[in-house]
Amino acid sequence: MPIDHDFTVWFSKSFGLFYLIAMSAVIVVYAYWPSNRKQFDAAAQSILGNEDKPLKDESWR
Repeated sequence: MPIDHDFTVWFSKSFGLFYLIAMSAVIVVYAYWPSNRKQFDAAAQSILGNEDKPLKDESWR
């Protein structure tokens, strides 16, 4: 069976579709895994931390 262009295009599109679906499922599972909650909550709150203040040291000038 010779591999023609139509078969190659079909295989590439199918493989790409299933690859993207699988990667999306892996990312969703990782994001909602219970043991990652503390890490993601800390990242969400890090922007509100006390260390985010204007620079008072002018030694960089």
